[in-house]
Amino acid sequence: MKQLVLDVRPDVPPTLDNFVAGANAALLAALDATIRGESHLYLWGAPGCGRSHLLRACVAEALAAGRPAHYLADGVSGAADETAALIAVDDIERLDEAAQIELFNRFNRARERRQTLLLAGPAAPRELALREDLRTRVGQCLIYQVQALDDASRAAILAGQAQRRGLRIGDDVVDFLLRHGRRDLPSLLATLDALDQASLERKRPITLPLLRELMHGGLRI
Repeated sequence: MKQLVLDVRPDVPPTLDNFVAGANAALLAALDATIRGESHLYLWGAPGCGRSHLLRACVAEALAAGRPAHYLADGVSGAADETAALIAVDDIERLDEAAQIELFNRFNRARERRQTLLLAGPAAPRELALREDLRTRVGQCLIYQVQALDDASRAAILAGQAQRRGLRIGDDVVDFLLRHGRRDLPSLLATLDALDQASLERKRPITLPLLRELMHGGLRI
């Protein structure tokens, strides 16, 4: 089982190893199988849960293993129809009518061409506003919901990121952020970035008073 990996800054290329696993060990195992071409997979979850990270990471791993792979976020026409390719399509709920037909046709061609489809969206298949024939095909994939992090995982990530930067962040600051701030990981890390910068500029440790000063100055946590 992959454990928490704390190198999750926005400038770090997405990999399966630096995805914060939390309760998603089964999903990661299924993604390994999809990269090898064993089955189509659809994953879904709320914004900020890591859907795009996972799709990009799978494409990178497939390419590193010598398999053709494509990440598509604005339709499905940008990928060559290569034999044995992994086709990752993000935000499938945004596909227009023509793109939905193309994705349905890719499902039909996938077995013959030994292709694997990896899809992502914000909701379970039955709740997607897609053509009925395409929604049915998506529902026949392996389906996984990306599980949200719990507070212990969020706290561990913040503490680990602070330690990597040579910072000290008190438990009271972490508790305040988890109680009163946005709880998705990108927002928490953005707040840590702001605290890091303020600590350097003001030559002060990261404390609850410093956080409150930044909030009074307009920082949204």
